[in-house]
Amino acid sequence: MDHDPTTRTLALLTLLQSGGEWTAADLAERLGTSTRTVRRDAQRLRRLGYAVEARPGPGSTYRLRPGVRVPPLLFTADEITVLVAGLHLIRAWLPEEAVASSALLKLDQVLPRPLRRRAAATDLATEVLQQPGAVVAAATVGVIADAVAEGGRLRFRYTDQHDRRSTRLVEPYRHFLRAGAWYLVAYDVDRDDWRAFRLDRIADITPVAGGFPPRPFPDASIEHWLTTDFGRATERPPGTTPGTTPGAPRGAAEPAGSAEPAEPLEPAESATPAEPAE
Repeated sequence: MDHDPTTRTLALLTLLQSGGEWTAADLAERLGTSTRTVRRDAQRLRRLGYAVEARPGPGSTYRLRPGVRVPPLLFTADEITVLVAGLHLIRAWLPEEAVASSALLKLDQVLPRPLRRRAAATDLATEVLQQPGAVVAAATVGVIADAVAEGGRLRFRYTDQHDRRSTRLVEPYRHFLRAGAWYLVAYDVDRDDWRAFRLDRIADITPVAGGFPPRPFPDASIEHWLTTDFGRATERPPGTTPGTTPGAPRGAAEPAGSAEPAEPLEPAESATPAEPAE
C-alpha cells in the first residue's frame, strides 16, 4: 500500500463508503498497514468532516454514519481551472513521474458534476510542451519539503558541474526554478555557508533524525541573494535583471530557452568571485 498519508486516507474513505461495518483488522489488511495506523487515519477523516463511527473494544469496527453525505470540495470553477492547469505544468516538469496524472484522476473522482465538467474541459483544452532542462523526481521534492517544514537536515550525494562527487549535510531552506533548472538553497553544515544545489545532481537524499533550530536566511529574498553576488554585494548592479549573475560575463547568465543554465561553484573553486556557490 502507498505510504503517503493522503493516499492511504482516501483509500480508507473509499472502503468505508462501500457500506457496512469494517473491523480494524480487516481495514488494516486491505490497506496493507497496522490497526494503529487505521485508527490514526480514521481520526484524520473526522478532522476533515467525515462522520466516521467507531465501536471500541476487541474487534472494534468502523463505519460511515448512515445517511451522511460526503462533504463537497468547496472549489469555484475558476479554482478548478487553476488546479488542473497547474497539474499540467507540473507534469511537463516531471515527465517521468505519474503523480500529476494520478492527481488529476483522483480530483475527477471527488468533484461534483458541474466542477467535473470544468475540470474535464480544462484538461482537454490545456497542453504544455515538455520543458527543456533537467528532470526532477517528485520524491526528492517531497523529502525536501518535509525537512523544511519540520526543521530537519538532509544528507545526500552531490555531483557538481565538473563531475566532482561529495556527500553533503544541509539544512534546506527553499527550492526554486531558474532558467529551466530546479535548485535547492540550503545551509551546508560542513562548509559553514549557504549553497545552491541543482536538484537533478542530488542522489540518495535522506532525512537526518532530529530537529534543529531554524537558521535565518541571510537575505531578504532568494531573488535578491542571487542578484547581489549571493549576499556579497549590497545592491543589484545597474543593468542586471532578476535571475542574472552580477559580475559574470553576460553570456554566463541564463537567457530564456537556455538548455544549460550557468552553474554555481564553490567560492574556493570559483574562477570569479561573482559566481554562485553550490
